[in-house]
Amino acid sequence: MRQLIHKKWVMLLLPFATALLTLLLLLLLIPKAQPYFNTQNVKDTNKNNKELVKYVAIGDSLTEGVGDLTNSGGFIPIVAKDIQEKFQLNAVEIENFGKNGDRSDQILKRIKKSEDIQKQLGEADMITLTVGGNDLMKVIKGDVFKLTIDSFDKPLASYQKQMTSLLDEIRKYNEEAPVYVLGIYNPFYLYFPEITEMQQIVTNWNAGTEAVVDEQEKMYFIPINDLLYKGVDGDVGITGSEEDDTGSEDAVTNNAIYEEDHFHPNNLGYQLMANAVRQKMIETKDDWLKKGANE
Repeated sequence: MRQLIHKKWVMLLLPFATALLTLLLLLLLIPKAQPYFNTQNVKDTNKNNKELVKYVAIGDSLTEGVGDLTNSGGFIPIVAKDIQEKFQLNAVEIENFGKNGDRSDQILKRIKKSEDIQKQLGEADMITLTVGGNDLMKVIKGDVFKLTIDSFDKPLASYQKQMTSLLDEIRKYNEEAPVYVLGIYNPFYLYFPEITEMQQIVTNWNAGTEAVVDEQEKMYFIPINDLLYKGVDGDVGITGSEEDDTGSEDAVTNNAIYEEDHFHPNNLGYQLMANAVRQKMIETKDDWLKKGANE
């Protein structure tokens, strides 16, 4: 009786065992198909990259992140997060030395006085600098109703000398790290619509900054005026007339500018800035990403 039962089970399991054996043979004999996307390439391209990079940001209110309602630091953490994900880094360490209201000479003084800033600059893999807006505002506030384009010639020349000193000071502590210098933008028409030449003034100021930056090695000028002046949708800065508290329809808005002061970028404005900085960092990644760079 037991032999009959055993034989019956053998007969039932034999087809399954045969099928399993056949499947194993097929898996061994048939070559594995290659993946459609060669994911192995990602590891190959990153094997010579650093696993951690240090990003030091210094400058004025744009570095501090004034207008960022998340209070996380404006464009800087956005850039860091994007760079980390793009290059599969373990981390991007951030040191933020932004201070609202600082002009170029005040940023320079802070660097000279602070051993911590000097140390962090020296350890940086990449550096961003926001500067120039407060220098220009100082000129504008001097006598806003008598200003012409020519009124900015001498102040611009003085600012360029100050910028050269500032960039040279940064290089004293780090000779290799790329420095990304952001231009300024034109929100001034919201405060000074009577200065019709303001856009040209901002353009000239940016050209002055770029000329100084171009004289340096591994320093890059990043224009942001068109990004912020035109707003998120590119509608030449003004996204439409709105009635203000008095019922007037003269109020203007820019969807990239912080509504509380009509001067600093808002969250969307900082995103636009971050996109520009990230793109330039990617284009110049050999300056900071590869192992051995800045070491």
